[in-house]
Amino acid sequence: MTDYLADRDAWLTTNCSIARTLDVVGNRSTLLLLREASMGTRRFDQFAARVGISEPVAAARLKQLVADGLLKRRPYREPGQRTRDEYVLTDKGAQLVPVLVALRQWGDTWAADEAGPSVRVEHHDCGAEVHAVLRCAAGHDVAADAIDVRPGPGALRADRT
Repeated sequence: MTDYLADRDAWLTTNCSIARTLDVVGNRSTLLLLREASMGTRRFDQFAARVGISEPVAAARLKQLVADGLLKRRPYREPGQRTRDEYVLTDKGAQLVPVLVALRQWGDTWAADEAGPSVRVEHHDCGAEVHAVLRCAAGHDVAADAIDVRPGPGALRADRT
């Protein structure tokens, strides 16, 4: 890997997109709530039960996911019941689905128990298993050791005042 940021001390990490993303989704229950939303969970009580968290924690995390624009509330009403909200992924939240697929793929390879993965992710049109891959804008699959890291437009040099 060619490292255009070889002098790492010359660059600040304060504008890091990974760090900013973790500020939004960087705890276990938030990622698991997003997993559930991506798998079709919509109702508050189902989120809390399926993720295994208390209702107060679920309420706080779902509220934050809505505030961050990853989920939106949509009213629904069962016959004879009061109107409630269900939670659905926004476009912004749906863009995290490849991240969830990549985490699941890594876990299937390195963290699954002897029985194997608990779920498979398949393309509903053809049934083939879905995988996360690195692909450049020109359409080439890219290995992890074939990536060059270069300063982007938001890169900040440590010597800037």
